[in-house]
Amino acid sequence: MLMLFDYFLFALPAFLLSSWAQARILRAYAAGSRVPVSSGLTGAEAAALVMRQAGVAGVAIEAVAGELSDHYDPRTRVLRLSHGVYAGRSLAAVGIAAHEAGHAAQDAAGYPALIVRNLIVPIASMGSQGFWLLMAAGLLLNMPRLIIAGLWLYLTVLVFQIVNLPVEYDASRRGRRLLREAGVTIETEDAVVAQVLNAAAWTYVAAALTSVFTLLYYLSRLGLLGRRRNAG
Repeated sequence: MLMLFDYFLFALPAFLLSSWAQARILRAYAAGSRVPVSSGLTGAEAAALVMRQAGVAGVAIEAVAGELSDHYDPRTRVLRLSHGVYAGRSLAAVGIAAHEAGHAAQDAAGYPALIVRNLIVPIASMGSQGFWLLMAAGLLLNMPRLIIAGLWLYLTVLVFQIVNLPVEYDASRRGRRLLREAGVTIETEDAVVAQVLNAAAWTYVAAALTSVFTLLYYLSRLGLLGRRRNAG
């Protein structure tokens, strides 16, 4: 029970920020979905124009199930948009579509942070799933090395979240600029697009802080934080 309480204390700030960020993106998306884009284009059409404006070729655009499930897959070079974004003719739809198209533009341009993120993804995915096993085994078998290995594995998750921040912010910046350059939106519409994308950005910040507090919790439980202070 004490362990759960300690974890709650460490996780509370990140939980509150995550809840606030999630509520903010839902509100911004709902509000932006009620504002039609002056060009009358759908999200899919906007994404195609944005990629053409950026000189990106050979990227397919597909509709996928779910809400706000939009993403760009650099392995298959496919931009997948949720149905509301794919067929939507709102500022929220074209803004989110442009953000994902911004990732395709990053990929085509060899954006360094995206390259690093893509390299980290497999390790971070393994880290998010496997660090529990190493730490549990280390505790059960009384093998500190396994526990430390688990922490190092979890550190890859934190590195991924940190590297992901500039990637996402840059994709939004590119997307907004390319929307205007391609004539999808006009200057007065950019504020609404910015609200939607800025709200989405906070979800990435919250994810990074969650990883930070989780790592600090485990370091504290293992006495590593106190040991470092005592050593100093």
